[in-house]
Amino acid sequence: MKNSIFTYFIISLLALSSCVSKEQKEQTINISGAFALYPMVVQWSEIYQKEHPEVRFNISAGGAGKGMTDALSGTVDIGLVSREISPEEITNGAWFLGLCKDAVLPTISADNPYLDSISKRGLTKAELTAIFIEGTITDWNQIFKGGKSVKMQVYTRSDACGAADVWAGYMGGKQENLKGIGINGDPALAEAVAKDAGGIAFNNTIFVYDIKTGKKNTKMEVLPLDKNENGKIDPEENFYGAFGTVLEAISNGNFPSPPARELYFVAKGKPTKDATIQFVEWCLTEGQKYVKDAGYVPISQEKIDAYLLMLNN
Repeated sequence: MKNSIFTYFIISLLALSSCVSKEQKEQTINISGAFALYPMVVQWSEIYQKEHPEVRFNISAGGAGKGMTDALSGTVDIGLVSREISPEEITNGAWFLGLCKDAVLPTISADNPYLDSISKRGLTKAELTAIFIEGTITDWNQIFKGGKSVKMQVYTRSDACGAADVWAGYMGGKQENLKGIGINGDPALAEAVAKDAGGIAFNNTIFVYDIKTGKKNTKMEVLPLDKNENGKIDPEENFYGAFGTVLEAISNGNFPSPPARELYFVAKGKPTKDATIQFVEWCLTEGQKYVKDAGYVPISQEKIDAYLLMLNN
């Protein structure tokens, strides 16, 4: 009899332990993906945990391609994607909603010998296409006629990422069409172009400017876009001096889209785990008040309402 009671007690403990483990697992949210959205999500998770200490987060950056792959395979609860979701991905079960906006900026080194001329003249979409897609412009003196030869070194991303896809899309291509030396990740790409006086690349806004000061990385410069192709940067095109004015240009449409873009959460079908649903809903409501200070552009209330409807229906 005693043995039977003891056995029942042990089985009960194991069952209870199993339930607790399952509940604890349900409170962990796994997230991976785009470097562009990573800093915002880390900040959101830290604030959210203060209000919900029972929730744990595993968050890693690795590019939009990894975020999409991990989401569709079910490896993570949320994938971070910084480009448009393709029809094929939707067919494969991708469920997604937007959280905020930023942009991809063309970048050069602050040591570029033609920096003053570049700042005044900028480059047109056609010239950028010749550099990044066609490979027909390989020296800065091809743009600034009569100047000294400065070899133009193009840098791109080696990892599947939203920034490269969006930047290529601005010029009518895809990431695989971009020429240049492949660099893994946004931080390393920013470092590579900053160190090369003749270098040219592209970076997410969050890796070009200091969020706290609003100033550019001292070793990098933004290459201004000559949108109207009149051979100079007009006042309405000259908003790259501070982070705040860049974000304002994205918000009011002065900066073209692409390379301005929406940033997404992606999952394999609509999330079913309560902890994930509650966190996503919080990001679309309470979390929105942290978007501007984190260096991003809020999406419209109309879009937020539409995304909340998708989440809760």
